[in-house]
Amino acid sequence: MLNSAVLITIIIVILAISFDFLNGFHDSANAIATSVSTRVLSMKSAVIMSAILNFLGAFMSDKVAKTVGDGIIDPSKIVPSVIIVALIAAIIWNLITWYLGIPSSSSHALIGGLIGAAVMYKTSFGVVNWIGFFNKIVLWLFLSPVIGFVVGYIFMILIEWLFHRSKPAFVSRVFSKAQIVSAMLMALNHGGNDAQKSMGVITMALMSSGLLSSFTVPAWVKAACAIAMAFGTSFGGYRIIKTMGMNMAKLAPVNGFAAETGAAAVIFSATMFHAPVSTTQIISTSIMGVAASKRISSVRWMVAKDILIAWIITMPVCAGIAALLALFIR
Repeated sequence: MLNSAVLITIIIVILAISFDFLNGFHDSANAIATSVSTRVLSMKSAVIMSAILNFLGAFMSDKVAKTVGDGIIDPSKIVPSVIIVALIAAIIWNLITWYLGIPSSSSHALIGGLIGAAVMYKTSFGVVNWIGFFNKIVLWLFLSPVIGFVVGYIFMILIEWLFHRSKPAFVSRVFSKAQIVSAMLMALNHGGNDAQKSMGVITMALMSSGLLSSFTVPAWVKAACAIAMAFGTSFGGYRIIKTMGMNMAKLAPVNGFAAETGAAAVIFSATMFHAPVSTTQIISTSIMGVAASKRISSVRWMVAKDILIAWIITMPVCAGIAALLALFIR
């Protein structure tokens, strides 16, 4: 007969893997939206490629996992049921935004859920490492979209300068091939940052239950999260792909290459700084930057406004949902 701590941990593992699956499903658009919208890759080919690279990316590092699982909330100060509440809140928000076709941040949904559940359970704001939260989350929340926009803008200007004497047909032919590589880089870095969040939560639960004495991500946790992310990506949601790749701006292969390469570089940099960033925010603003390099009106700002609102409210809304749910476990 399983004791209650082990049973609750098993529930957390199932929920975390489910969240990872939904993360892959919800965020599949991050890596393939521009490739599909420019018709460089078919939906089927793009999804298969993205699933494989997401899986491989999940094994790149575990530093982001430590930030999520140990850098914001101390696992020793909460009970495993707090983590369950946080995961449920994040899953609810992911399903709502997927249904509405809004590319929101799964990362910020999870972090908001963890903070809301932990604060309500302990009835104290002291349970949160606010310095770590500011340095690793809030700072990158504001910086990464801006950097994504600037990098996309500059990268597109540079490409136009290098190819300004080339014929449009030649440029299109070159970047139709190059965009496949940029989509692969984007998918690899998406897996490298996003899959680690579920790894961090599961390891956090193992520590909270006393099954681990130090924060070290077990190999089976990495494998489970990598598989869940890849499997979720293979079901990629067309709703969000349409919003990002078609509704936000009109893209050609050269634009898609610039947006994906710029975004992949920003996400890789954030991962090296152990920051759990929103890949959704970065690729979205990179697309905006690429479109704005031609003229500001090339960006459909009404669509961008809806996305921006979702970014702003994701963390507080998930914190609120988790706090309400946490009332039942106090």
